[in-house]
Amino acid sequence: MKYKTQFNQRKALRFRQFTRKGYALFACLGRVVTIGVLSVATLRAAAVTTPDTLSVVGATVVGDSVANSPDKEATLDDVEVTGSRAPLALGQAARMVTVLTREDIQAAPVQSINDLLKMAVGVDVRQRGPIGAQTDIGIRGSTQEQITILLNGINICDPQTGHNAFDLPCDVSDIVRIEVLEGPAARVYGTSSLVGAINIVSLPSSFSKEKGSKAQARIEGGSFGYLSAAGRLQFAPPFEGFGRGSLSASFTRSDGYQRSKAGALNSDYCGGKAFYQGAYESEQVHLNWHVGLSTKGFGSNTFYSAKYDEQYEKTTKVFTALQGEVSAGAWHFRPAIYWNRSYDRFELIRGDESKVPFNHHRTDVFGINLNSYFDWVAGRTAFGAEFRNEDIVSGNLGEPLNNPHRHYKYGLNRSNLSFHMEHNILLKRFTLSAGFVAVKNTWNEMSFTLYPGIDASFRLGEHWKVYASYNSSLRMPSFTELYYSVGGHKADKYLKPEEMRAVEGGVKYSSRWLTAQACIFHHHASNMIDWVLDTREADPVWQSVNHTKVNTLGQEVTINGLLAFGSWQLAYCHLHQQKQEADYLQSQYSLEYLRHKVTTQLTLRLGSILSPLTTNLSPLTLTLGYRWQDRMGQYTTIDGEVMDYHPYSVVDARLAWTKDTYSIYMEGNNLTGHRYVDYGNVPQPGCWITGGMKLFL
Repeated sequence: MKYKTQFNQRKALRFRQFTRKGYALFACLGRVVTIGVLSVATLRAAAVTTPDTLSVVGATVVGDSVANSPDKEATLDDVEVTGSRAPLALGQAARMVTVLTREDIQAAPVQSINDLLKMAVGVDVRQRGPIGAQTDIGIRGSTQEQITILLNGINICDPQTGHNAFDLPCDVSDIVRIEVLEGPAARVYGTSSLVGAINIVSLPSSFSKEKGSKAQARIEGGSFGYLSAAGRLQFAPPFEGFGRGSLSASFTRSDGYQRSKAGALNSDYCGGKAFYQGAYESEQVHLNWHVGLSTKGFGSNTFYSAKYDEQYEKTTKVFTALQGEVSAGAWHFRPAIYWNRSYDRFELIRGDESKVPFNHHRTDVFGINLNSYFDWVAGRTAFGAEFRNEDIVSGNLGEPLNNPHRHYKYGLNRSNLSFHMEHNILLKRFTLSAGFVAVKNTWNEMSFTLYPGIDASFRLGEHWKVYASYNSSLRMPSFTELYYSVGGHKADKYLKPEEMRAVEGGVKYSSRWLTAQACIFHHHASNMIDWVLDTREADPVWQSVNHTKVNTLGQEVTINGLLAFGSWQLAYCHLHQQKQEADYLQSQYSLEYLRHKVTTQLTLRLGSILSPLTTNLSPLTLTLGYRWQDRMGQYTTIDGEVMDYHPYSVVDARLAWTKDTYSIYMEGNNLTGHRYVDYGNVPQPGCWITGGMKLFL
């Protein structure tokens, strides 16, 4: 970059991306500086700033103000978080959003995004297989069906089942950040976001037309025959207006950590991903798009039935989306169109369908939405609409097809139409965001229903913020919950949509060296869907039912701190659910929840400890993570014995040597080797050791 001396200019400089170099440049500019991208996270991985705080030439930026520096000004308008329909700066947002940064992702001792989310204290990650083979992820006591998973703001939830919702097409190296919104989010993300949403952001943080290419490669291996290789290439097409795009691919395999009683592999894994994204920008139009593929096959040992320990599943998913933003004065229009296709083949007896036929499913989801907003004297107003069509053809889900073909004899099609409106009042210390979403679904002749919400926050001085919210939401039943009536299961196609109303209040403290947040929330849910087993019956089966009411009271506390040679984080979440259920009913999902969860993480720059006066970041870092969980609920063993879930703890570590062109690292998961059970009859692996190398070209 070339710098030219300029004087008496009032135009603001805008920095959209930072490296780890010092910020002394700001002191000599004599200009208004707009800070564009901050490192915001609950999981600290390096020398970073706290969520609302950034050190700028001896001054402290807190929200929208600068302390101890009257001649400097910093605005945070480019730091957008997805906690509302209208884009708001981090300092303005009324609702708290947990953001895991790129640095957090790269430094954590994990092999998948699923593992990374285990350290988010409000997120419940129930892993059935390693390396993200199949993971059920919930938020604040929810099931995997009750949250929305998004890729760059596009809903990628599979209406067939939430078990495979995290079959992401992008590699870890593609991901810029992960946003976790806890609590009902219908007016922000529409249906499915009953208890929250997780947004995976892979798009680059700034638009660049820089010529040439950048590449990186990764290879790692470890316990249980684990091997993973990935590559990513960034390039700028030689066409006017097109920005830098990227193409990535990865392959992962493992023999698994256990075998069936017959001695065959039953927890093995093999899969690959491919992902392309690009962008175009003119003075008034900005477009971005992605195309992705995810395919994997994995041993499902006893995932769905304790009686069969050689189950197998293969999934393939295709993701496409085109998004845009058009500006016309004070108006901003954000249209999007997407299509996702999913294939799923489940084998109850691996490789043999002579006794039990394989289950085949194909799901197509098409959606189009328009979100718009404008600024005026009373604040920022957003409104829009979305149409989403969900279609499935299957071997056992849905109604009989008029023209059955191949493996598909049944099918179902439903459409969802929604309208939303939101208004934001943005004052210096006060933000109020209120709105609603109106939803109509063709399934079960659902009429238009309104779900309102309101969020408010007030900043007390430079370091404190208090906030409160009320939100409501809904979720439509999945196709599996409506029609899966095989293999010891009996579904109810007349299930009602789940509904939830929630209130939350909290306080947040931010300074240069410490960030702390505490909140209390109450969820009132009706018609909650679950699979239950009536133990009074001689030959009981799992039935999908609507629970009348489920009330959840919870508290969360998170503290992040910076050290001279690293950072630390401590968090705790407590839940208590009251529900109307009989003692003889055994739950598969919603009656099982994490009553207690504690997470802590410590990141040390080892070279800085030995030489604390050094001005450079140490290339050698050590990350230690600890997690303790206590789950409510029971499960039935293969011998028919009812067992309680027991508390367990896990210790993870990562040691890395990182330079400009390469990184060498070693990771250890579950170092104590504890063989805990987090889901039914699926024991988790003991100690898992991996090592690898990354190259940056």
